[in-house]
Amino acid sequence: MTLLARVRGTTPPYILAALLAVIATVAMAVQPDEMLDDPAQEARAREISAGLRCLVCQNESIDESHASLARDLRILVRERITEGDTNEEVVAFIVDRYGEFVLLKPTTGGWNWMLWASGPLLFVMALAVAGVYLRRRSRAPATTEEGLTADEQARLDELLKE
Repeated sequence: MTLLARVRGTTPPYILAALLAVIATVAMAVQPDEMLDDPAQEARAREISAGLRCLVCQNESIDESHASLARDLRILVRERITEGDTNEEVVAFIVDRYGEFVLLKPTTGGWNWMLWASGPLLFVMALAVAGVYLRRRSRAPATTEEGLTADEQARLDELLKE
């Protein structure tokens, strides 16, 4: 009896499906034919690939993506490493070719500082608007609730009797 048959017989199917999903997501997309012979260079390539976005998937690094463009980018990274480029030069080459969107963690330099600052700035502005609103609301005169006039009350009583 195989291990899978034993697990399948004693484990509920949803747990087995969850286990297989976890195992599938852990597996990297890097194919054996892409790997470099030198372990140090391969480690550098993995480090660089983990920081580059797959332009097809957009939420995965090229190291995790199975898209053909991600494969091409992984091969390009390894080619640049074997040519002697440093990690920074490889990333700069990829960014020059595909734009800064390819970085999973964008830089804070240049115009990107506006994007990084906009979240906290908008939060502070929202707090200020809420403070002004609450202050004006607390200073507003209380509304007086006048009851119905005698004529209105008589008309209401007449309508309710019908």
